[in-house]
Amino acid sequence: MSHSFSPSWTETIRKYAAEAEQLGQLHPGMLDLVYNNNWFNLYVPKEYGGLEKPLPEILRLEENLAKADGSLAWTVTLCSGAAWFAGFLDKHLAKEIFKDPKACFAGSGAVGGTAYKTADGYMINGTWKYASGALHATILTANCLIVDSSGTAILDDNGKELIKSFILKRNEVEILSEWAYFGLIATGSHAFKVDNVLIPNNRLFEINGELQIDIPLLNYPFLQMAETTLAVNYSGMALHFVELVDDYFYTRTGIKRYSGEQVVYFEKEFAELKENFQNVRNQFFAKVDLSWKEFSEKGKCTANTLSSVSKKSRTLAHTARKMVDSLYPYCGLEAAKKASELNRVWRDLHTASQHSLLTFDF
Repeated sequence: MSHSFSPSWTETIRKYAAEAEQLGQLHPGMLDLVYNNNWFNLYVPKEYGGLEKPLPEILRLEENLAKADGSLAWTVTLCSGAAWFAGFLDKHLAKEIFKDPKACFAGSGAVGGTAYKTADGYMINGTWKYASGALHATILTANCLIVDSSGTAILDDNGKELIKSFILKRNEVEILSEWAYFGLIATGSHAFKVDNVLIPNNRLFEINGELQIDIPLLNYPFLQMAETTLAVNYSGMALHFVELVDDYFYTRTGIKRYSGEQVVYFEKEFAELKENFQNVRNQFFAKVDLSWKEFSEKGKCTANTLSSVSKKSRTLAHTARKMVDSLYPYCGLEAAKKASELNRVWRDLHTASQHSLLTFDF
């Protein structure tokens, strides 16, 4: 399994990162790199033109992307994660979608709309927030509450409201410029809106449902896939932050005021934080690799394995953030300057950390 990451990719990504933040979306130079490497289609079956990579390889790639730049990595992670649904799509629809060499999925996990069944398909209405990569998307995915003609929710066999997932084309949605947060600015994680759009039945799909293509490994549990991919984004951003700390500490304007004892104290804490983080990171990857081996060999993972993957993902995310917060005060006022690289990394990590999936470390 290849985990190589070209230093030239990091160089290209960082070359455009500051400008991308000013643009509020990925720089064309970044997008060229994404399209040339087909990173929006990491999970997509080769039959459709995707890379069909195994999860452990994808995670290591995404961590390296996050170490290069948080916004680029977050966009690739969320967009490629949405394209993971390709395995559950109608095959004719999937082939149509991926004819476009710049096919890109975006979407929201929230239930932001309603769908009413008609004779010709489903009538969709709603608004969904936080669709990372929306400005580059050719396809948007949306979860909808199924309703009857009066707008009343339809219940499933267990008495719960019926929720289904749908594929929407870019020309069917309106992008709402609502990403007004202090980090991950270049992700352009805007909202999107749909008003009375009738879509055919073949654009309905079920996550972790019946695969429409014979690639069983695509059915790795979605929750753990999502948790692990977010966790490596935190990890990669933290690694980028650590990379910058040495320079910021030793070049800060107040360094002359520190005694030798104080410098030694910093160096000791810096080393301990990095060692603890690396231990947690190693445990995370070991558990993920084990779960993938189990899934590959048996077609499923035990509940204990999946629980452990979830726990390790949360622990990695929290350890990354706590390490960064412990080191930030050592970096001087320059670290608080919005235009500085370290400040951008700090803002990106803290914006990413607000994702509800990894909020609690248990």
